[in-house]
Amino acid sequence: MKVLHVDASAKRERSNSRALSRYFIERLRSEGVELDIDYLDVTVDIPAHVTEAFAIATYTPEQERTPAMKETLAASDALCRRLLDADALIFAMPMYNWSMPSAFKAYIDNITRTGLTYVNTEDGRIEGQLQRQKTVFITSRGADLRAAPFSSMDALTPALKAAFGFIGVANPTFVDAQPLQFSDQQARIEALERAHRELDAVAAQWANEPSQVEADEASLTA
Repeated sequence: MKVLHVDASAKRERSNSRALSRYFIERLRSEGVELDIDYLDVTVDIPAHVTEAFAIATYTPEQERTPAMKETLAASDALCRRLLDADALIFAMPMYNWSMPSAFKAYIDNITRTGLTYVNTEDGRIEGQLQRQKTVFITSRGADLRAAPFSSMDALTPALKAAFGFIGVANPTFVDAQPLQFSDQQARIEALERAHRELDAVAAQWANEPSQVEADEASLTA
């Protein structure tokens, strides 16, 4: 299984979301899944923010792009290719002020690309190209947003669902460790234990489900 693993926490080695994503990968291996990991840390290799030149180049038909436009889009093209080549996607991040880290938002802006990660069909629909990838979002939250008074303040989950749903990820899995910052020690321990149990279940599920490529090959030989 080729896995694109993306970390987005500024805390680096003190990060709970990074630790949880590493835990998940080890659980996949322990389930017998052979992994080919493509790793990206968007706090180190920070995607460029959208510029006027990027916006113009993106919506210029490919055959009409100048060499300068192609150069402007080269890094984004590479990010899209890494995404499309993967069989599974692991995105790990903390919640910052109710939503995603800015570096991950820049990543989304770079991978939401017409003609690459989504296409406009002849009948007027938008069709996302990431329909075959298994996807999990592993997030850490300072407060407990599962119930009032903070439940209405979760802008992260709907934003991720909307952004990735647009490019074809219809049913992503979310594992949210919460509360971790604004709580007592026992609540933090319970939050991490709960996240570990949920990741254990996702790893077992992924290990027992054939990839889309494997399913397609099986249908051809049936």
